[in-house]
Amino acid sequence: MEPVDRTAGVSMPAEFDPRRLAKRTLQIIAVLAVVGLVLLLAPGLGEVRDQLSGAKPEWLALAVALEALSCISYVLMFRPIFCRNMPWRTSWEIGMAELAAGSIVPASGAGGLALGAWILSEGGMPAERIASRSVAFFLIKSSVNFVAVFVIGTVLALGLAGPDLSPWLTAVPAAFALLAMAVVLLVPRLGVGAPAADHEGRARRLVRAARKALVGGTGEAVQIVRSRNVLVITGALGYWAWDNAVLWATFHAFGYSPDISVILMGYLIGQLGGLLPLPGGLGGIDGGLIGTLIVYGIPAAPVAAAVLAYRVILFWLPLLLGAVAFISLRRGLNDPERPELCVVPAAT
Repeated sequence: MEPVDRTAGVSMPAEFDPRRLAKRTLQIIAVLAVVGLVLLLAPGLGEVRDQLSGAKPEWLALAVALEALSCISYVLMFRPIFCRNMPWRTSWEIGMAELAAGSIVPASGAGGLALGAWILSEGGMPAERIASRSVAFFLIKSSVNFVAVFVIGTVLALGLAGPDLSPWLTAVPAAFALLAMAVVLLVPRLGVGAPAADHEGRARRLVRAARKALVGGTGEAVQIVRSRNVLVITGALGYWAWDNAVLWATFHAFGYSPDISVILMGYLIGQLGGLLPLPGGLGGIDGGLIGTLIVYGIPAAPVAAAVLAYRVILFWLPLLLGAVAFISLRRGLNDPERPELCVVPAAT
């Protein structure tokens, strides 16, 4: 690895130019404002307005604190997966900047990982290692949800706990979660394939590189989990659990207490809407969560109020914390007093 040439200066990619990010932030704020006006003025939404006006501030404050714990858990998981020798300050800045970018860049969390990948690349970490570790990070972060859906769905389907729900809402999601985990575990068996030949075009090279990153990252994810690294396990579980707890707290803020198993089941299925390439997942996550939770038997008015509060917290808190980290990180890239941003030691 070679250190960054500070004499030439380092600038952020165009995708993460502060002006472009600010423009996208304003666009999302405008959409949120429109949604707020619709809720305040549109006929037929009086029950939702009543729910919002009766919000309990102590529960909303708790929801904010729980989201902060979820953000901290993300940082805890980031450091040991990408670079165990990285100072905690740098880990905090990159992790929080990723969360902020994921709030406003299309493709949700993938946009945040792209920012972290660029920073690590500037620091000297090999591109192949960044790609495989990014895959491993994403899989470990997501796997907790699938394991939870399989376990909770099975418990509900067998009638061991929770409300009496249709097998379509319990056994089927559990089966799909199990199938998804099995498919992921089989990915390393595909092999990385033959090296790219000199005469191959760019498209085929990208496909081969993507296959290598996917296969290698999946294998590394399995190895990392088997190593039982305390920070990785704590971070992955915390990121999932605290974020679920935010939704739980926002329901209580509006005087409704759904069964926790319903929240946990609806969380993953609803979050699938965040896979749509929408800035901040606006519309995708909201619609997915509202629709799923209503299907699980929760009344529409408290669902709409709780999900709206959840999404506002999920957007604003990582953005505010991440903006501070992003500014510090951007300045540090050209600061000789930040040597850890010159060379990032490879993770071992």
